[in-house]
Amino acid sequence: MQKQLRCLLVCTLLWAPGREAARAAEAITLEQAVGEALQKNLALLAERANIAIAEARLITARLRPNPVFSAGGDHLDLLGTGFNEFNAAGPAEFSLRTDFIHERGGKRRSRVEVAQTSLSVAELEFLNAVRCLRLEVQSAFVDALLARENLALARQNLESFNRIVDINTVRLKAGDLAEVELIRSRLAALQQANAVRRAEIALHSALIKLQSLMGRTRFTAEIQVAGELRRDGAVPDLEALRQTALENRPDLRALRRDAERAAAALRLELARGKVDFTYGTEYRRQQGLAGTGNMLGFFFSAPLPVFDRNQGEIERARQEQRQTELRIRALEASIAAELENAYQQFAASRSLLERIETRMLTQAREVREIIEYSYRRGEASLLELLDAQRAFNDTMQAYNEARAEYARNLYLLEALAGKEIAR
Repeated sequence: MQKQLRCLLVCTLLWAPGREAARAAEAITLEQAVGEALQKNLALLAERANIAIAEARLITARLRPNPVFSAGGDHLDLLGTGFNEFNAAGPAEFSLRTDFIHERGGKRRSRVEVAQTSLSVAELEFLNAVRCLRLEVQSAFVDALLARENLALARQNLESFNRIVDINTVRLKAGDLAEVELIRSRLAALQQANAVRRAEIALHSALIKLQSLMGRTRFTAEIQVAGELRRDGAVPDLEALRQTALENRPDLRALRRDAERAAAALRLELARGKVDFTYGTEYRRQQGLAGTGNMLGFFFSAPLPVFDRNQGEIERARQEQRQTELRIRALEASIAAELENAYQQFAASRSLLERIETRMLTQAREVREIIEYSYRRGEASLLELLDAQRAFNDTMQAYNEARAEYARNLYLLEALAGKEIAR
């Protein structure tokens, strides 16, 4: 049993550094991760296509109505009756005609205005997609950094337990320790080796998620995150962040621009309620028994707006305009609420981080070192050592979580404000 435990422990120690060396092949920073995501993320590329679609609609809006060309033949003797002075048939006539539509009410100008504002909305919505993707990548990067720190902590704890195993082995040979104590220490080391494995799996999962957001379709374990968890000093107050968000948030700017589009769409529907005139010219050639003749005709036509004056579309455009105004107010209220909540979370995470750093971290480290020193001298029991080690491990994990949460909240405040805050 002891030989099996020893073999398993040695294999774990040999396997863990190998995994670390494999992951050291590529190191990426947060800026590199964000840059690659903005270039390769498939969802963002699909969102960018909306800009090209809006540009194509702008081309269509600028086009004028095509003229209509008509050619015709009338009174043709295709049935073989014949044209004579008795049947009074004919003469045959051939005509060429063109019709031009004259748009009234500024329809083309309104179409172009609607298309231009729609293009601006598409561009701002793309910027908002960039904002959201940037936050996702930043959060995933923080998760990867946290997983890296937790893995380093787990390996540090494993090294500490391995030292205890070595000490107990020497003490057992010297007759200063019961064999059961050595088995307990080895079991604790194996449990910590399992913790290392779980931490490696968590890091691997975090790196896969990060690579997915970066737009990579082939995932590799030979990658690691470079840098440290973000730790800013001064952060603007809540009112300043709220004002910044109302001025810079691309989704809010997109809605405001969409309100301009809705107003332009209403003007377009009002213009469509005005009838268009059609002007036509016709050349007609007549030939028969009595001779030939060339004739020219002019035509004018306009629909009579008796029933359909585009009332339904005009009312729809008015309602869409009101709906957009309500959406703007709703988004402004939502931004204020999100910022309030995020700022409170940020303040709580900052307070927790400061409390751990000033009160808990040093004490937990000192207690562990004192108990470990006492255990080596035979003045403390293994249970006391394990308890001190668990307390230190819990404190360090809480510290890592607090640092990660603090960094996440900083990135969240930037995303909600729509602008980078001071670092």
